[in-house]
Amino acid sequence: MTRSANNSERLCLGLVRRRQVSLPTWRGWLVLLTMCGLAAYAGLREIHPFLAPERPVDADILVVEGWVPDYALKRGLDLTIERKSSYLLLAGGSVKGEANPEPGDTYAHRAMKRLLRIGGDLPHVHPVPSPEQTPAPVRDRTYAEALAVKKWLQDQGASVSSINVLTLGPHARRSRLLFQLAFGPDVEIGVIAVPDREYDPRVWWRYSEGVKEVLSEAAAYFYARFLFRPGQWDDRGPITATNLRKSPPP
Repeated sequence: MTRSANNSERLCLGLVRRRQVSLPTWRGWLVLLTMCGLAAYAGLREIHPFLAPERPVDADILVVEGWVPDYALKRGLDLTIERKSSYLLLAGGSVKGEANPEPGDTYAHRAMKRLLRIGGDLPHVHPVPSPEQTPAPVRDRTYAEALAVKKWLQDQGASVSSINVLTLGPHARRSRLLFQLAFGPDVEIGVIAVPDREYDPRVWWRYSEGVKEVLSEAAAYFYARFLFRPGQWDDRGPITATNLRKSPPP
């Protein structure tokens, strides 16, 4: 009897075996679906704050990514005036996506022109464009910006222990990560995330611009965090000093 039962459980010359499988009841499926729905909703609510942290540090240098809108540029200028910072650096490489850009036009230089239109005393403001060519192909423009800022500070003879990076919304976490990779562990990197006025960050999934920005930045952060490798981009090593030297900007 036992042998017959065993034979009935083995099919196709012993290549397939029949086993019992437990499946949820309708109540079980309801609980599982409810849990999945709650997890998805929590993810929708938490992903934007995760990508757009507001974590400034005590620093005498503020770097603003030059592609941000005017209201973000203005906030960067106001912060440096309020804190009497020595440097406001406008970062950014070649302008992309235009049919006939001006030769040598960069987001850094454009940001400088926009700040001049806003007005104010700007002796501490310096455009720091990223070069078109780097020691390796440009795999990440934000990392190229960070290297350009690092080189500029070294060329000025500035010793730095901390800087803040100002950018737009969910780009903040990736910017902080890539600047940290460029400057090394001896420099503390803070980040200031200016909310994007194109959508409400609390309910970003209700806006097409919010969905596009959050999902693209989430994918870009995953790439930067787990797949991006600086390689031979930077052969200067990190800036290793304790304090920014208080000297007039050149």
